[in-house]
Amino acid sequence: MDDKQILDLYWARSESAISESMRKYGRYCHFIAYNILHNAEDSEECVSETWLKAWNSMPPHRPGRLSAFLGKITRHLSLNRYQHCNAEKRGSGQITLALDELQECVPAAGSVEQIVEEMTLTDILNRFLASLGAETRTIFMRRYWYLCSVREIADDLHIGESKVKMTLLRSRNQLKALLEKEGVGL
Repeated sequence: MDDKQILDLYWARSESAISESMRKYGRYCHFIAYNILHNAEDSEECVSETWLKAWNSMPPHRPGRLSAFLGKITRHLSLNRYQHCNAEKRGSGQITLALDELQECVPAAGSVEQIVEEMTLTDILNRFLASLGAETRTIFMRRYWYLCSVREIADDLHIGESKVKMTLLRSRNQLKALLEKEGVGL
């Protein structure tokens, strides 16, 4: 079943929308949750919550890309669960490490100006990702969206860890330069 048909099921309030979403995107959402939580039980709970959140948000929201929409929900739920479970243990794990790497080139949320600039930042990030070569974009997304470890990325792409680290460093530097050029305050 294609995404349009699944979305139509959500809009028709058919419960089969959830089962079709699970069938088509269950593994994808579980991959996202597990990379953040590293716990199968917590990951399953986040994926289950994803279907409920999707059900409750459609209608009125009709996403352009169902996979990105469900992935974003799963990622958000998983990060919240991770933060809750590790509130006293900050500074450990891939999530903190990956987010710390990006902290120096992406502004932190919080000020009114930064919230207003969110759409501009999204556009800049999309243009930045489109400008990257396929392998570099894959490495960047695997690290900062899926929160994979450097070793995992290197093993999956059959390249050295040093290449992954250097690619990430160069990509972050390019992103930082682009954000500065576009006038986005860091």
